[in-house]
Amino acid sequence: MNININEVVTDMLTAIKGTVEGNWKKVESTVNQFLQNRKESLELLVQLRIDGQIDQEEYDSRLADEKLVVEAELNALTVLSKAIAQNAANAAIAILDKAVKAAISAAI
Repeated sequence: MNININEVVTDMLTAIKGTVEGNWKKVESTVNQFLQNRKESLELLVQLRIDGQIDQEEYDSRLADEKLVVEAELNALTVLSKAIAQNAANAAIAILDKAVKAAISAAI
């Protein structure tokens, strides 16, 4: 089963929006552009895991790396505090991870 990465990225943006609250209008286009730029990398990671080409441990490690990349990008936005950036990164990556787990469960 495949994941619609565009839908997942949209859900990730929604998750980030929910964590940055009053700052969303200030960061929306930058965050959107960042996730669009990461989409290909995220899609590859998702497919590797769903196809069983990497195990859960490798996937978790790469997902943690992706979270750090998202967090670093969000930290670069000076209107966000570190805690808000961490929460936003956590929320976005949780959406991606949930989609992968659902796809794997559906394939079993």
